[in-house]
Amino acid sequence: MVQTGGRPLTRAALAGQRRALEDGRTVTRKELSASAREAAKALALRPSLRLVLSELVAAWGEQEWSRLIVWPSNDYLVSRTGLSERAVRYALRDLVSLELVTPKDSANGKRYAIRARDGTIVDAFGFDLTPLYVRRGEWALAIQARAEARERRRRAFDLMTVHRRAVAEALQALASRHPETPVADLVTVQASLDASSPDRRSAGDPELVVEAWGELRQMVEERFYAAGCDGKSRRHIETEKGSLSESWSKDSPGTVGTARHAEWPAAGLPPALVVEACPTLRDLVRGEIREEHEVLDAGRGLRASIGAHQSAWAEACQALGPYRAAVLVLIVAQLHDDDVSSGRDRIRNPGGYFRRLARLCAEGRYSPETELLAMRRRRLT
Repeated sequence: MVQTGGRPLTRAALAGQRRALEDGRTVTRKELSASAREAAKALALRPSLRLVLSELVAAWGEQEWSRLIVWPSNDYLVSRTGLSERAVRYALRDLVSLELVTPKDSANGKRYAIRARDGTIVDAFGFDLTPLYVRRGEWALAIQARAEARERRRRAFDLMTVHRRAVAEALQALASRHPETPVADLVTVQASLDASSPDRRSAGDPELVVEAWGELRQMVEERFYAAGCDGKSRRHIETEKGSLSESWSKDSPGTVGTARHAEWPAAGLPPALVVEACPTLRDLVRGEIREEHEVLDAGRGLRASIGAHQSAWAEACQALGPYRAAVLVLIVAQLHDDDVSSGRDRIRNPGGYFRRLARLCAEGRYSPETELLAMRRRRLT
């Protein structure tokens, strides 16, 4: 190992030597202290490193040098910080590895100043604080990034709490109002997420489970809605933009008509047809599939596996209704599986293909019913 004055040569030490002040730049102790405080916040330095770094900065004599070199001894740092000599040495090592200071060692490893004949200090051996000051722009960005990360973490925990409470309330409502509805699978997922979810005092990342809690909440609420509708899910779309309470004109027939509604009926998409056309559904759900909510849960669970983004799912649910969107997911999954099995490999992006089919279906240019009938006919021949 290459050594200089008994100290191992490291990449961090060389990186610190490459950092330099602007030409003609002079640095005051106040400016250097401000950089040290910002660095301590940005890097979350432990107390011992803060103490040693503060004493190194206090030793700067504001010389008009091109490098900010200080040379306090370990005994001096021990007396000033109250730390043990070993703690001081470890702190100096860590400050070098963090590229806050860089060593400038003498031949015998001692720290001292070089004086001219008139006693003026012209150079020194010790520690160079130039990297600490040169990187002051990085400290501001790092502090801002840490603040933004704390805010994201707080919001993620808040959102996770909202989802958890909504799931618990929906399961309780299902148990009390619709006891015949099966919820064992949902309770199992809830228990798994409860076990893997961090709390605010731990170092875990809540963003890893927030989306899963959101999807579980949608599944539970859809199960509750399907149970309340006896498994018949319908979505009404208003085609009349006018207000029902606005007054009629002189050309009006004299009555205010009710707004007309168009429906997306699920009658053309019975679960039996979906199962016959999409054999992959049998691999996802155990037992016989008879109800629409079982198809809905399977489609929602398969959404991520085909690479469809949550925004694509939300767009499809808004335009087609949750059940038809779930059927469309199963259609895309089956078409992609058939495409891969045949070796044609035409559907390169199933998630994008799902978004495109959802938009075509909303425009009336694509019919899931017709596609399911064609898929079933191909399997029967």
